[in-house]
Amino acid sequence: MMHLRDLQKLEGVLSPSHLEEMEFAHSLRQGKVNIKICQYSYEMLLQYLHKTQTTVILGIINERINFQVFPGQPSSISDDAELVTLTGSTQDTANQINKKEVHWGLLEDSLEERLEKAAGLLSDSEKAEGETKDGDVDENKKRTAEGGKPGSSIKKVKKDKTASATGKTLRAEANSASMAPRVKPELALPIISTEVEQSILEDLRNRVQLSSVALPSVSFYTFINTHNGLNCSSISYDGALVAGGFSDSSLKVWDMAKLGQQAGNTVLQDENDMSTSDPVTGHTSGKRPYTLFQGHSGPVHSATFSPIGDFVLSSSADTTIRLWSTKLNANLVCYKGHNYPVWDVQFSPVGHYFASCSHDRTARIWSMDRIQPLRIMAGHLSDVDCVQWHANCNYIATGSSDKTVRLWDVQSGECVRIFIGHRSMILSLAMSPDGRFMASGDEDGTIMMWDLSTGRCVTPLIGHTSCVWTLAFSCEGSLLASGSADCTVKLWDVTSSTKPPRTDENKTGTANRLRSLKTLPTKSTPVYSLRFSRRNLLFAAGALSKSASTA
Repeated sequence: MMHLRDLQKLEGVLSPSHLEEMEFAHSLRQGKVNIKICQYSYEMLLQYLHKTQTTVILGIINERINFQVFPGQPSSISDDAELVTLTGSTQDTANQINKKEVHWGLLEDSLEERLEKAAGLLSDSEKAEGETKDGDVDENKKRTAEGGKPGSSIKKVKKDKTASATGKTLRAEANSASMAPRVKPELALPIISTEVEQSILEDLRNRVQLSSVALPSVSFYTFINTHNGLNCSSISYDGALVAGGFSDSSLKVWDMAKLGQQAGNTVLQDENDMSTSDPVTGHTSGKRPYTLFQGHSGPVHSATFSPIGDFVLSSSADTTIRLWSTKLNANLVCYKGHNYPVWDVQFSPVGHYFASCSHDRTARIWSMDRIQPLRIMAGHLSDVDCVQWHANCNYIATGSSDKTVRLWDVQSGECVRIFIGHRSMILSLAMSPDGRFMASGDEDGTIMMWDLSTGRCVTPLIGHTSCVWTLAFSCEGSLLASGSADCTVKLWDVTSSTKPPRTDENKTGTANRLRSLKTLPTKSTPVYSLRFSRRNLLFAAGALSKSASTA
């Protein structure tokens, strides 16, 4: 809805003496915008425009905006998913884009698929074991009928059957990814060494199966003494490395195995700052317990580890992206292409390729071996604030301050989906492991679950009271974790969230309470990043905030 405080902003933002008006008008030339507005707000808008004699704005409104006026007073909550959302084109055009075919399946011959094929060889032995247990049950029943006491053997059999049933339920949820269709990669995939492949397969074999009755263990890394200088954090896939991007243009990486011990001689240590207070533990020691990476000339807004953890990318307000080696502790490449601050950068699930997004309203796809971008995705009407890869690496999703999420084909660079429904800027994105669903979090604390095949919102997940900064799916896709500025981590049941709500749930408003499994509050730490390891341990990171504790 459009409120009076929004009308007051028009004088500064849409004044003929400002460049923003020209950019706004240019965006409107792409097509008429439909805006639903109540009668009260509509009259206030007209009164304000006539009073200030902004004839240019009146002309733009008459030519490019269709107001759909309905009776009543303004409300902060509406059930209309298309409320005041600028898409740069008519809703019909967005619907046409959403009719394009999207191959949301997983890659052929992936490591997970190989492991599933190997695990399939064990099915016969499991079946034989089950038949043996059924035979034991029949024998015990027969003894009971003859007058004997059931004894402890029956209890043991019942316990085994219960455990077996639970295991079957977990396996059924874990097979959601295995049921996904297989697609061919559109990008040339990097070769994985045998040693790394074996390490990943070992993690997959030891993966803990999660569900609504089996929640994950959580390891939370808290940054302290950051003095509000921490802008972002990132955690490696195995949780061994934690990176923090700071306002002083530095990037710092902590090795959890060495934390609390004296670090060896590193190339980038500053002798003038050998005695410092560690932002993670608060300890003061002779040598830093972290590796300091310096090279940016502006605040670092995002960082991301490669799947193996041997590289880390950082993006900055200096418009560049830098690639660092965690083995050599050195900067390898500086990627230049964006014209304004780069808000987010993300490695692809297979490594080598990465995506970035910027204040210049574009997203770009890069490869580590080229200094120029491979693709430029343009179409958003405002800052592109976050980016996320699809599980099969054939698509990327972008979230913007224009309140929309877009899905792009990495091969053609075309927009194949526009997701409309958020009422504030999108700050976080996550893709389900099977590639079918996407979650997006916004500035108001709302999370939306989207079906990529249809482009429609499956359900909103409401519970956070502030910005949702990070989202992460569990490895089998049964749970969604969300981290927020309200100092909580929430766990959501994806299985129930992706089912259409019942009529009685819509009337009573209990649907979201049923989908929220657990809320994990921190003492006073806004949650910056989340990561499920390959073994399904949930890692989280954030900076201790005094303002949050007093709020």
